[in-house]
Amino acid sequence: MDGKVVVITGASGALGSVVAQTAFSHGARIACIDHAASQSPPTAGRIELGGIDLTDAAQANKAIDAATAHFGRLDALINIAGGFAFEAVADGDAKTWQRMYALNVLTALNASQAALPHLAASPAGRIVNIGAMGALQAGPGMGPYAASKAGVHRLTEALAAEWKGKVTVNAVLPSTIDTPANRASMPQADFGKWVTPEELANVILFLASDAASAVTGALLPVSGRV
Repeated sequence: MDGKVVVITGASGALGSVVAQTAFSHGARIACIDHAASQSPPTAGRIELGGIDLTDAAQANKAIDAATAHFGRLDALINIAGGFAFEAVADGDAKTWQRMYALNVLTALNASQAALPHLAASPAGRIVNIGAMGALQAGPGMGPYAASKAGVHRLTEALAAEWKGKVTVNAVLPSTIDTPANRASMPQADFGKWVTPEELANVILFLASDAASAVTGALLPVSGRV
């Protein structure tokens, strides 16, 4: 990743922060986009663009353009921004489905549409999305989330087909990620079987690297030790 310019959405979250730090430690120049307010001043190799609502296409375009202008190019977009909700279908609320679609699909769509012209100008443009193993077969309470992540899978495949030869587009499909929030919500689980953010970050950054030049349209399971 040395010298690559990478935009990471959802960069202040449990996974996003690890991906950002790992990319930076491997020599990438990174732009961290998040809904949360920015806390750090820009440096030569890192900028933070806070207060960005990626469900709004205009804000997504503004943020991506600002990142590209700052570094002079864009090589990879990693779409981590998203959300989770657990709700049964029968007694659930349609607003939950709309919120999951907005947070998981629209954020990736808007950021990708904004980034594609810049990525196509790179000799190795990359998009990496975050899907979910749980979207392959939804269990109880997983309907809204799984449906939205299935949308991310189809978005990945469509973009990969449309931009083949110009930009690679792939998605990782993690099982449960070992985060403080997941530990708190499932205290009886065997955390040792979960995927760590560091493990997932390594797979994401492989797909964003030159080494993955022949991989596009892949939905790559990252299932830990389940």
